[in-house]
Amino acid sequence: MEVLLKKNMDNLGEKDEIVTVKNGFGRNYLIPRGIAVIATESVKKMNAETLRQRAHKLAKIQLEAEKFAKKLAKSKIVVGAKVGEQGKIFGSVTNVQLVSALQDAGYDIERKDITLADSSIKSVGKYKAEVKIFKGITVNIEFEVAEE
Repeated sequence: MEVLLKKNMDNLGEKDEIVTVKNGFGRNYLIPRGIAVIATESVKKMNAETLRQRAHKLAKIQLEAEKFAKKLAKSKIVVGAKVGEQGKIFGSVTNVQLVSALQDAGYDIERKDITLADSSIKSVGKYKAEVKIFKGITVNIEFEVAEE
């Protein structure tokens, strides 16, 4: 029996994918729980059209994300920190401070999308971070930790 998945299902498939399952599994588990619908010809045609439209929208979003990534890679980001003697920072610089510096520079990026190359930044200098922009699009940025 062929069914169209309405939700992601581990070991079976992704949303909007047509998969073949045993009749009992489809009729007794997937369909009653709203995880799938029977893949009739009309459902297959509607799914194909939905996937085509989604791919077109996704291509536009991905193009804009690539432009944004290039712009972000060229920008100079400075994170201010309170510094004691010998260039040591009070505490450490985390992705929260980096997000704040990016927002001051005009970039709207969430904290969870930033991965610092160094786990703890405790001194003044230049560092690197990886920023996830969109599915499959990441950019490595350099930022500087400077004295406030």
